[in-house]
Amino acid sequence: MDQSMTSAPPKIRIRDLHKSFGDKKVLDGISLDVPKGTSFVIIGGSGSGKSVLLRCILGLMTPDSGSIEIDGEDVLAASAKRRDQLRSEIGMLFQNGALFDSLPVWENVTFGLLALNKLTRTTARAKAGAILEQVGLAPSVGDLFPSELSGGMQKRVGLARAIAAQPNILFFDEPTTGLDPIMGAVIDG
Repeated sequence: MDQSMTSAPPKIRIRDLHKSFGDKKVLDGISLDVPKGTSFVIIGGSGSGKSVLLRCILGLMTPDSGSIEIDGEDVLAASAKRRDQLRSEIGMLFQNGALFDSLPVWENVTFGLLALNKLTRTTARAKAGAILEQVGLAPSVGDLFPSELSGGMQKRVGLARAIAAQPNILFFDEPTTGLDPIMGAVIDG
C-alpha cells in the first residue's frame, strides 16, 4: 500500500539527518521512511555511514541535526524517559556482538530484561535457555562466558540478546559477518 494513501506514520521516519566527525561528513542529509511491517536493507561500502545511522537511531550517537521518528514520535525531542521507552522497542545485533565479557551468556541474553526488572534471575535463566535454542545453541551454553565461545557462537548469542525482549524493531549490523552458512540462512531467511 502506498504510504501516502494512509494516515498511519511510518514505523521509522528520518529527515535531513547529519552527523560529522571533525571535517568528515558521515551522514549528509539522510531522509528515509520505513513502513510498518516491512524489511529494509541499507547497503553501502565500508565507512559509508550505515553503522553511524543505526547508532543515531538507537541513541548511541547524537546526530548534529535532523529528526528521527518512531511511530510518528520525534525521538530526539522526547524526554529522556520517553526516549528510553521508545528505544526499548528496538533490538540490535551489533557487528561485533558487543557482549559483556564479565557476564555469563545467559545474563548477556537477558541483560535488558534484567536491567528493567522485567524478570527474576531464575526466570531469566530459563528464558535465556529457550532463546539460545531458537538461535541454534544448546541451553547449556548459557553457563559459559563469551571468551569461551567461537566467533560464530558469540554472534548467535548477540542475536539471542537482540530478540529476547521481542522488540517491535530489529536492527542487524552486518549480521552474517563471520558466521557459517547455516546461521547466515537463519538470519537472512
